[in-house]
Formats: sequence, C-alpha cells, structure tokens
Amino acid sequence: MTTNTQINLERVKQDLYDLGRFGYNPEDQGIYRQGFSEEDMKARQWLMEKMQALDLQVRMDGAGNVCARYGEPGQKTLLIGSHLDSVPAGGMFDGVLGVIAGLEVIRVIQENNIPLQHAIEVIGTSEEEGRFGGMLGAQALTGALKLDWLERAKDSTGVMLRDAMAKCQLPYHLAMEAARDPEDLVGFMELHIEQGPVLEQTNNTIGVVEGISGVFKWLIKFIGKADHAGTAPMNLRSDAFMGVADFAHEISRIIDEEGTEKTRLTIGSLQLKPGFAHTVPGEVDFTLVGRDMSEEVMHNIADACRKVCSSIARRHKLMFEYEQMSWLAPKPCTPEIVELLEKHSKALGYKTLVMPSGAGHDSQFFTDITPTGLIFIPSVGGVSHAPDEWSHWHDVEKGCNVLLNSTLELIGKPA
Repeated sequence: MTTNTQINLERVKQDLYDLGRFGYNPEDQGIYRQGFSEEDMKARQWLMEKMQALDLQVRMDGAGNVCARYGEPGQKTLLIGSHLDSVPAGGMFDGVLGVIAGLEVIRVIQENNIPLQHAIEVIGTSEEEGRFGGMLGAQALTGALKLDWLERAKDSTGVMLRDAMAKCQLPYHLAMEAARDPEDLVGFMELHIEQGPVLEQTNNTIGVVEGISGVFKWLIKFIGKADHAGTAPMNLRSDAFMGVADFAHEISRIIDEEGTEKTRLTIGSLQLKPGFAHTVPGEVDFTLVGRDMSEEVMHNIADACRKVCSSIARRHKLMFEYEQMSWLAPKPCTPEIVELLEKHSKALGYKTLVMPSGAGHDSQFFTDITPTGLIFIPSVGGVSHAPDEWSHWHDVEKGCNVLLNSTLELIGKPA
C-alpha cells in the first residue's frame, strides 16, 4: 500500500524546537540532556503531555522509557521510536527526530481516520547515549538487561546508575520488568540522522540501513623503559611511543589485507607515561576500536592487529598487553523491512542508498526480538554530537514520509 498521505512538517519542526529547549546551553548552543538528568526528565514529562493530548495510552516504564500506544486492546503492536537523551553539547536532531516522527505518524493516522490492523506504540527510549555505559532503555525493552550490571553501572564522575534512577523516582530493579514479549510485536522502526557524510556526499536523500556494524574495543599497552631524552642513545631505547606510532601506520595495510570497505579501525585515546617532555615514554596506553558488518571479518581484523602489535613490540624491545573491553556482534536489519523501506522511498521519488550504520542505535537490540528497520536522513557536513548538528527540513519531511508510508503498508488495513 503506497499512499499520498503526507506528514505535517510544521508540526514536526515545532516539536523539535520545543524539545530542543530542554538542556539548551546558550553559551555554546549545545544541548545537555544526559540520561536521568533533570533536563532529561523534564523532556520526558513534556513528551508525555503531548501524547496525552492525543488521547493515547501513555506511561513511563521502569527503565524510564516513555511509551504511548494507539490501538485496540489485544492487537499486536508496531513499535516506532528512538532516544530522548543527548550527549553533552549535543544537537537537536539526534534521537528525538525518531520519536517525534513516530508521534507525527499517529497524528496523521488519527486525522485521516486510517484503519489499522495492528496498534502503534511510540517510544522515547532512555539512556541511549551511554552515560552509564549501555543503551539502557532498548536493552530493558528487549530483555537484554542484566541485574548485576544495573547494580554496578556508574558514569564517568562516579555517579551510580541506580542512584541516578532513584533521584528520578525510578527504582532501578523495575527496569527488569520493561521487557516486551516478542509474540506481541509486529516490528520496530526507527528514523535517525545519519551522523556521517555518506548520504550528503553521494547525493542521496534516504539511507535504508541494512545492518548495524559490530564493534570491538581494546585497551592496549606497550611497555618499554623510561629514559632521559638527552642521554639515552636512539638505538638503545625501549620507546613505548614508537610502538603505537608504528602500529598506526599499519592500520591501512591491515584493512586492505583483512578488511572490507566497511571496516573501521580507530585509535581514539592515547596516554604516554610518564608524559614529560624530556623523558622517553616508558609506557603508552591507547584504545583501539574496530568495526565491520561481518563478525568473521572482525575476528580477522582483531587477529591481524594482535600479530602486528606483537611484531612491533619485539622490534622495539617492548612488552605488548591488551584487554578486550567489549565485543558486540553486527546486527543485520530484517531484509523484508529493508525492502519495504527502500520501495517506499523510491516510490516517493527520493534518491535512496542501502547502507550500513557504523554507529550504534536502539535498533540493534530490537533485531534480536522482532523485525526491525532503520531509516537515515542526511546530516549536513556529516556533523553530529555537536551544537552545529543539522539536517535540512526538506530531508526531515522526506524521512518522516518514508516512515509513514512504510508503516501504513505494514499495519494498515487493506482497502
């Protein structure tokens, strides 16, 4: 079912501007709405009031997810949503676009009296940006949450997750009761900004995500010997920094030999010890994050990185140690939903690219329990997680229309 029904862009625009007020900092023009902060909870209350005004069945679950259902009791449910929290100094589209788009889909259906064979539930998930190290809301909804993690998780300043939730009148253990029964679900769909440059650079309007890249994170150490920078001869040094410098130059070769065009390897954080200008570094600690759409490729890349690091360590008289901090497998989106989204995007006349997502999203957890689809719209300059994050309003409108028309085919009653 392809329809000519369109969303109301002015409504969507106003909602996004209104939500952008929560946590807005006029000094740097960024949004500070970290999970379970005061501003985050104010935004959730605002959203619940918007949903109640539409006579939806509205509630906040034990994980802090805001949920609004439109439909008859007993109907299976299509979930549409994304997250409401932001990174520090974030932008106004990341996450919230998917929530407001879902709300707009319901408004259009209500206004046009469109009959549905299943219910719709819009969800503003909690704590997706990882203040406490996970994607709490999506993990809770999909049954992936662990009680021991809930009890141990803390943010970078030492605040415990359970204490932050208690401050919001959310007893942390109730998050374990938020899991949905897969038998009750039709699927999950999310509209999100790309947060990268690919759609803009390839002149595409809509990205239909085929899957979310797997990711591993290592903490690597090269351990040598600290020495006087003036008296230690170059050929007698065990310079730990030379280890990471050589490894950085090997990354392109490793990807060429073991990776794919979708492989990413990033050294994102590095610390020299003792870290003094006149001392040869005796130790370097750095992070390595690898991503690919194939778990087999991820393993090949990881093996290659380990062998290269070992070889470099021998060359420079260093010890090499690493700790795997996390390993998340790739999560493919449901082929039938990918096909549905691509069909409606092209039917609406939009240039469309089927592509992977290098960033993590709520969708990756839903792929384990229900058919899942993820739509991207372009990010201007590829910028996100920053105050100058922006997406053109005409692209916002198009993304919402793809979501609307795909939803109507998925759960609308045949004429």
